[in-house]
Amino acid sequence: MRFFYQAKLLSFDPSVLSINLGKIMGIPIRIHYTLWIVFILIAWSLAYDYMPHQYPGLSTVTYWAIGIASAIILFASVLIHELSHSYVAVKNGLPIARITLFFFGGVSEITEEPRDPGLEVRMAAAGPLMSYLIAGVLAASWYVGTLTRAPVPVIATLGYAALINAVLGTFNLIPAFPLDGGRVFRGSVWKHSKNLIGATRTATRVSEALSLLMMLGGFGLIITGDFVNGLWVVVLGWFIRSGAETSLRQTVVGEALTGVKVADIMTGNVPTVPPDLTVQHLISDYFLVYHYDAYPVVKNEEVLGVVTLQGVRAVPKENRDYTTAQQAMVPCTPDVMIEPSAGAMDAMRKMSSSNAGRILVVDQGHLVGVVTREDVVRSIQTRQELGLTPGAGYHGPPYPQGSPIQATHCIQCGALLPGPTKFCPHCGANQSA
Repeated sequence: MRFFYQAKLLSFDPSVLSINLGKIMGIPIRIHYTLWIVFILIAWSLAYDYMPHQYPGLSTVTYWAIGIASAIILFASVLIHELSHSYVAVKNGLPIARITLFFFGGVSEITEEPRDPGLEVRMAAAGPLMSYLIAGVLAASWYVGTLTRAPVPVIATLGYAALINAVLGTFNLIPAFPLDGGRVFRGSVWKHSKNLIGATRTATRVSEALSLLMMLGGFGLIITGDFVNGLWVVVLGWFIRSGAETSLRQTVVGEALTGVKVADIMTGNVPTVPPDLTVQHLISDYFLVYHYDAYPVVKNEEVLGVVTLQGVRAVPKENRDYTTAQQAMVPCTPDVMIEPSAGAMDAMRKMSSSNAGRILVVDQGHLVGVVTREDVVRSIQTRQELGLTPGAGYHGPPYPQGSPIQATHCIQCGALLPGPTKFCPHCGANQSA
């Protein structure tokens, strides 16, 4: 019922705790566990309340069959609704990470903002238009069924499916961000003002006002005795408010990081550890000396993995003298590695999708640095404080070239040094003496 952009600094991620159904148009389709709860509630409410009032005289089994079939059609319609968003996005060069069906409908996770307000409007409008098209086809089928005296369960299912798709299309046209109508509204304001963040703020304010009205209306229904519907309206109002605020944050983040490369914000000259180093030495020579909470494990210039403070803590104290860094590390996968030329937003997305606090920066097989969530957030804050315009990325010194530098020891005090340095930070001894 909506689509969002996958910056995900602080947002609900519906792809978590979901199962994969496969791919359509090359896009992974996932179902969140909350969908099953809603599926049961819809089937139950149709079987025990709505259908017996609309079509009396049928058996309990028939009502349940209608309820289950209607719920399946509803969520199939939501999926088609989301696929219409994704189709327009893919045709215009915007990648889709996945589509997830969950409690409030579905989300198409588009990994970057459209750079054109016209595309924003087309993408947003595609969903409701598809819902109205589905409603029209089902309504025509229902009408033909009534003329030909089709079985009541078939007519009941078609009638409800047509109605709910019309409601789905209409609800999504409410100008509340991040619903489709809210994105159409934002795209229109954006086209007029030429300012994406300003348009997003305007759409967010409108959404907050509408969500407040919805929640007040929901509380009114609860007070008058309609508890279930009132509670549902309050939850929808809260969902719209939360979604609008999250989308505003994501837009601000995306704009702040436009043109910023991983090489601009990463930490270079990262201390690395050999795979055969014992956990005890890792603690005494690394974790107790430096402020880092993780170290890459490197052998013959090949990155094997990352050993973290959490991983070391999991090793029993009596085993730390003979357990090695390689045994305690987390092996490296493409999900936790990135090239220095990649965008900072790509790094944020990788950290979000892998639930990692840091990823390794690798250039042609060589470790050249590490980028953390804190690095990205610090970059955003600095650019906002300095008033840098989107796209005004930092163009400072390039990242250090070559293979990762193993930490060495001071020639005087023996302290561990994080990389090449002229003077020891502990005793001040000249290392070139």
